[in-house]
Amino acid sequence: MSIPRRTLLAGSTAGAAAAAVGSAGSAEAAGRPAATASPLLQRTPSRIGVPGVAGLHLQFGADPATEMTVSWISPQSVRRPRVHLGSPDGGAGRVVDAETRTYRDGFSQQEVYVHHARIAGLRPDTTYLYSAGHDGAAQETGSFTTAPRGRAAFTFTSFGDQGTPNLRRTLKWPTKETPPPLGPFPLYTSTQGGTEASADIVAAVERVGPLFNLINGDLCYAGVAGAIGEDRVATWADWFISNSRSARLRPWMPCVGNGETEKGNGPLGLTGYQTYFDLPGGTTATDPETGGLWYAFTVGAVRFISLANDDVAIVDTGEIYLRGYSGGAQRRWLERELQAARASTGIDWIVVFMHHPMISSHRSGGSDLGVREEWGPLFDAYGVDLVLCGHEHYYERSLPLRGTLPNEARTPIPVSTSTDVADTAKGTVHMVIGGGGNFATTQDDLFEEPKGRVVVAVGKEPEGRHRKPVYITEDAPWRAVQDRVHPHGFAAFDVDPGTRGTGRTRMSVTYYTFDGPYGELTPVDAFTLERPRADARH
Repeated sequence: MSIPRRTLLAGSTAGAAAAAVGSAGSAEAAGRPAATASPLLQRTPSRIGVPGVAGLHLQFGADPATEMTVSWISPQSVRRPRVHLGSPDGGAGRVVDAETRTYRDGFSQQEVYVHHARIAGLRPDTTYLYSAGHDGAAQETGSFTTAPRGRAAFTFTSFGDQGTPNLRRTLKWPTKETPPPLGPFPLYTSTQGGTEASADIVAAVERVGPLFNLINGDLCYAGVAGAIGEDRVATWADWFISNSRSARLRPWMPCVGNGETEKGNGPLGLTGYQTYFDLPGGTTATDPETGGLWYAFTVGAVRFISLANDDVAIVDTGEIYLRGYSGGAQRRWLERELQAARASTGIDWIVVFMHHPMISSHRSGGSDLGVREEWGPLFDAYGVDLVLCGHEHYYERSLPLRGTLPNEARTPIPVSTSTDVADTAKGTVHMVIGGGGNFATTQDDLFEEPKGRVVVAVGKEPEGRHRKPVYITEDAPWRAVQDRVHPHGFAAFDVDPGTRGTGRTRMSVTYYTFDGPYGELTPVDAFTLERPRADARH
């Protein structure tokens, strides 16, 4: 659809940024639309010495059909951070002031400023253009589409364990007798756990053009960068700037992973994460230390729940060992959320995304008994449909699962052996999607036979940076499909709400690998989830 010239931002004289493109239907499950293009808007140059708008990114508000938050970063204080929002009717739109949050990195003492403009009163299922800026800076532009209200078709994507591709570390050769292969020139490598795939996956997601993307923890590995003496603030900035090619056009909704913990940044090491994101609803806990670490939102007839698994996981892989930090508050919150979602006639699907997995065939890693014991009974009791994880750097999915064997590992029990179609009213499907770009991929270190490993304990004292894990090996009747070939990939989910007449709703799932800076896609795995609609019960 063409955008009338009168709706474009005309330099600094315009009273608002862009106008909305107008009502845009959600993605149909049968065919994806092209990704929404960033609007071509005029802008004025920034003043020398004023930082520009960096790392522009979106998050849903508490009601994704009517609320969106536009966020960006600056390395110093700025005046009047704000967003110009277009009008769906092609008018002047409005200006929304941003709230600025700050934190000071505990290692470098750099202060970071993050600006969050919370926009309310939007129309459901409508595409808007906007620009973000502050005094003296050139405005950066983007667009977004609000969620549909009620049952509707839409597409979302998901992956974890991304890292960044930025080359910030000089590669030092061990001796003078070992010459560099390119002559007397320094070589550089990433300090942030990433590869070229960390950048390419952004283009790949844009090829799908989802309504939003879920990130299953271990976003940029700022904690790891700090542990090896590198710049944590630069690591976060690199991640947001690289991903802004997509995240300014559609929300990238995160869950927190062990790679986000940073020593010296708050009592939990998560002040950076909590500052960079403004997440819907936050938590119901009154303790500000846990704000935004678990949250939920609804799109269409799907309730999405983000969990913070370091609270329950036994394994020690972060910069701070956090097991039990919420004192059970997160579990109580989760049970209330699940109970309300399953009781609602407007919610068909419950999708949980979290970092540490409950299933894994990795020979050297594994799933976590703490996660199985804390979350598993709740997932079973309230019929969670789909659980998306990262942490293990490969792709795998389970059969639909319900209940556990009476063994030390609490091995999940499959309710079906079909790998093509899963009825999630009978069991929960788990997916490990940890190939978002990390260099330490493990697709070639999986059990060929149906087995897995489970962390059941850790040593009392750290050995080096972490407590030593204690594993047991289990038979894995839960295993459905694993990708032993491709190091990187992501999954796309097409939600088909069905009709009240049929009483069924479906979700078509495709796992893609990708290649190159243009994100060329190759399907690797495809299957279908289905369940009764909640309104069919009444």
